Amino acid sequence: MGAVTAISFLFMILLLLSLPGPSSSHPLCTDSRAPFTLNTSLSFCPYNGSSCCNTTHDLQLQKQFQAMNISDAACASLLKSILCARCDPYSAELFTVSSVPRPVAVLCNSSVSANSSQSSQAENDFCSNVWDTCQNVNISNSPFSPSLKGQTGLPANSSSNKLTVAWQSKADFCNAFGGAATDGSVCYDGEPVTLNNTETSSSPRGLCLEKIGNGSYLSMVAHPDGSNRAFFASQQGKIWLATIPEQGSGKTLGFDESSPFIDLTDEVYFNTEFGMMGMAFHPNFAQNGRFFASFNCDKVKWPGCTGRCSCNSEVNCDPSKLAPDNGAQPCQYQTVIAEYTANDTATKASLGTTAKPLEVRRIFTMGLPFTSHHGGQILFGPSDGYLYFMMGDGGGAGGDPYNFSQNKKSLLGKIMRLDVDNIPSDAEIIKLDLWGNYSIPKDNPFSEDSDLRPEIWALGLRNPWRCSFDSERPSYFMCADVGQDTYEEVDIITRGGNYGWRVYEGPNPFTPQQSPGGNTSSESISPIFPVMGYYHSDVNKKEGSASITGGYFFRSQIDPCMYGRYLYGDLYAGAMWAATETPENSGNFTSTKIPFSCGRDSPIQCTSLPGSALPSLGYIFSFGEDNGKDNFILASSGVYRVVRPSRCNYTCSKENATADGSPGSTSPPSFASQLHGSFSRILALFSSLLLLLFGAV
Repeated sequence: MGAVTAISFLFMILLLLSLPGPSSSHPLCTDSRAPFTLNTSLSFCPYNGSSCCNTTHDLQLQKQFQAMNISDAACASLLKSILCARCDPYSAELFTVSSVPRPVAVLCNSSVSANSSQSSQAENDFCSNVWDTCQNVNISNSPFSPSLKGQTGLPANSSSNKLTVAWQSKADFCNAFGGAATDGSVCYDGEPVTLNNTETSSSPRGLCLEKIGNGSYLSMVAHPDGSNRAFFASQQGKIWLATIPEQGSGKTLGFDESSPFIDLTDEVYFNTEFGMMGMAFHPNFAQNGRFFASFNCDKVKWPGCTGRCSCNSEVNCDPSKLAPDNGAQPCQYQTVIAEYTANDTATKASLGTTAKPLEVRRIFTMGLPFTSHHGGQILFGPSDGYLYFMMGDGGGAGGDPYNFSQNKKSLLGKIMRLDVDNIPSDAEIIKLDLWGNYSIPKDNPFSEDSDLRPEIWALGLRNPWRCSFDSERPSYFMCADVGQDTYEEVDIITRGGNYGWRVYEGPNPFTPQQSPGGNTSSESISPIFPVMGYYHSDVNKKEGSASITGGYFFRSQIDPCMYGRYLYGDLYAGAMWAATETPENSGNFTSTKIPFSCGRDSPIQCTSLPGSALPSLGYIFSFGEDNGKDNFILASSGVYRVVRPSRCNYTCSKENATADGSPGSTSPPSFASQLHGSFSRILALFSSLLLLLFGAV
């Protein structure tokens, strides 16, 4: 009987040991009930799955938000998220501190402590962000009641609508509304609360870079032969073929700068907004030697710069009525896609190191109405082999004044999809009214929408700047689209998709300053809103001081904690983001600003920004990916590669830093193996206790 009692006692101990500690956070709603599972996503608050709100609560929060009448878009976005924290599965802890109910959630006001279970990127001082963004914005029926009530600030009966009037300082505001997550609490950082688990504990703590080149390039394309070589193109019009050194070798890009692969500077018009915008190498380049360059030209300086004007009667635009833009006449500048060959330089094109600047074929030429927003990137689809061409809205004062992006007969503000393997005859080109030597894929969306120009794959973009296909999921075609006044966005591009510009700027309605080309009503389109992005105020208070640069899904094994996340940045190099999709293939992304630094053992030493720990990148023009799936940053100050996080003293629980610098296995342990491990540990503990107990008898 004593043995049975002892065993029961031991099981009781093990059961107690297996229970979570009293200080750990648990999902609980403010009414002390457990969160419930939603059948569908809420329409206003960004919660799906588990939530403390039903559709009625969601509608009430939406009405409360509308009653605030917030004119500033960035502040409105923050206030919406704070209101929606009521729906968070952890809302009981967010809205109750020391048994005292709060009008708003506890706003994270410092790095999450080391002993916190909350998953956070630790650099997010959310309370300060709210103050900085909203301090001078009128907020009707503000939830930020002064004094909370009786702490600091104005008396409770104050009617002020601005934080700067209601609160004496940011410190006072965050003393009242802020708080840091600890081991026994959570705080709100603008996103639904998540606690560390196997996946989130492996979130990236920072991006480690090494500088391997000093040149300034606009584009990078991995060599189609699968080797450790890549092409780099300058905005001025030169392309170089470089060997990429192995990680950890201490070497730099290998190429002779005085000997470019091809030099097109005689054809390319180079200026701040102009130049060689893109390059693409045929999927069979190693055999056929075909490659393509996308650039701008000036018809005043180069006789080969000839093409129709994109402002024409078909799109309700008269070029004779357009005023000169920055001293240039309408359609003086053109956008060109030209085909070249490397076949004359070697028996196999993959062995060639130079190509002659002689056009094999002019694929596309179109005159530009204004002097900005002409995109220009080209790339081949990995699944279909067609050439995708990204085109901006053409620019112009007031936000696409001729509404080209929504005009289905205009190629401005569009992504085009062209077949460059089946070249039509001159008669067919005239019959189909094409802009050059290409044919139309039969499954382009014009087959279902007869109003569309047949070249169009997607529409409603302002200035797509850097697109990429996910190397593991080619259906994920990601494009960053530069915003106008407030918002920078990333979109998943789909066949026939309309991305809203200029009816919307990102998720927000947009009112153009000028509309000589007419308007499009929001009711007449079905816009696809961005899956990620940021407001200008997130990176700089100066209006217009943000411009997004699209990147890649991180598929390199060198940083396991970045694997599967989409990396993108801002042109001005003050911020980069890593976006996580949860659940996978849902299209539901959460972006987190990610710190970055340069390794001390970088082959070329990085310089730092004055008064900042950030490396001085200059401008982030593009991101790149090589055949090994390593990621690169093409900046005005040079070429940077993402390397092992430990080289910058960032921690990644999945990284196994070996002597040769190779990361270890990146696959997380399966649930079965974790369960087996836990059971084994419990069994071992149980056996040890039995031995101790009965050995003492």
